[in-house]
Amino acid sequence: MNTWNIFGRYWIGLVFVALFGGLASCYFQSLSTTTQPIKVGILHSLTGTMAISERSVVDATLLAIEEINSKGGLLGRMIEPVIVDGESNEERFAELADQLIHRDKVSVIFGCWTSASRRRVKPVVESANHLLFYPVQYEGLEQSPNIIYTGAAPNQQIIPAVKWSFDNLGKKFFLIGSDYVFPKTANAIIKAQVNALGGEIVGEHYLPLGTTNVSEAIQSIIQTQPSVILNTINGDSNQAFFQSLQAASISAQVTPTMSFSIAEDELRTLGPLNMEGNYAVWNYFQAIESEENRGFVSRFQNRFGKDRVTDDPMEAGYFGLYLWAQAVEAAGSDKPTLVRQTLPERSFLAPEGIVSVDGKTNHTWKTVRVGQIKKDGQFKILWTSDHAIQAVPYPPYLSKAEWEEFLHRLYVQWDNQWANPHS
Repeated sequence: MNTWNIFGRYWIGLVFVALFGGLASCYFQSLSTTTQPIKVGILHSLTGTMAISERSVVDATLLAIEEINSKGGLLGRMIEPVIVDGESNEERFAELADQLIHRDKVSVIFGCWTSASRRRVKPVVESANHLLFYPVQYEGLEQSPNIIYTGAAPNQQIIPAVKWSFDNLGKKFFLIGSDYVFPKTANAIIKAQVNALGGEIVGEHYLPLGTTNVSEAIQSIIQTQPSVILNTINGDSNQAFFQSLQAASISAQVTPTMSFSIAEDELRTLGPLNMEGNYAVWNYFQAIESEENRGFVSRFQNRFGKDRVTDDPMEAGYFGLYLWAQAVEAAGSDKPTLVRQTLPERSFLAPEGIVSVDGKTNHTWKTVRVGQIKKDGQFKILWTSDHAIQAVPYPPYLSKAEWEEFLHRLYVQWDNQWANPHS
């Protein structure tokens, strides 16, 4: 055999091995990618003052994941939740969002409750060009291509609540809230609306998140004698507030409270007897009579216990998972950049009714409902909007630039934080 044949065959063999090895590597890499689970981040407070509200949103989100997995998952892959504890701390939320994206390699994040935590997470998901589903009603004044807002904007909760209260409960309002960005902004919207309606704000008071010292607020309510208390307290401070109202003989029959962050799940802890007769406005109540809702409640209770209840943020967390799953299927990929392209105008028949993503704002269309608390901890639905309402993130009382300047002043005043560190 001549030298050329020997070396020729040697090099042909090397080329064959390299080519086969490369193809095999690509094949097995592709196989690994298509069979490994799709990781999703769940970022909520499991400890601290906000755990009273956020733990159950985690459960509802997990229910949706389990339901989808029981039907084969997405794109032939199972969904794997990566659950982390935001600890009721806005800075911790930002740290964990970064960890979920860059270390855990999740495809999407479902989470946040307070606007302070969401506003900390927002630049994290934007800088990574990632995706967050936010399940809670909020103050508006925000719009991001990287966030899907499945909770209510102001015109889908706050503004209808004030109008209904003005028409049905009275025209003199006392504002009580936690001392961070949501209550401060919500009350700026409320004051503009009450002024336009010809009503009166007789008092305004803010509490540090997590405080139980509410005596000064109660004294202010006694002195000002409002027709209605508008409550934007978040977390377990609500327990101290409503117990103190009852101790001061401030009853729902004489001075009712309209709350924006108390739902069925909070009532399990707060005790409905302290709350009976008061009001809340949400897009979803467990009392909704529909086949979809009855099925949702039944599945949730079968999974987590017959004593458990469902509420608005839980339901928004639940259907948000399904909206994302639809977008993943449509995109044929779980990559956030591709999924975001298929989310606009996505719709789902949720327990609250049909919800749709508005491609202009990334908010969902929502039906508005007013409920009154019953002694069993459920709500009697008193009023429902005629149709689903399109979100208006920036209320028309000020221009977008003026609202953003308002937010900037709060942020600077609070030492570049979204909650008052001095309260």
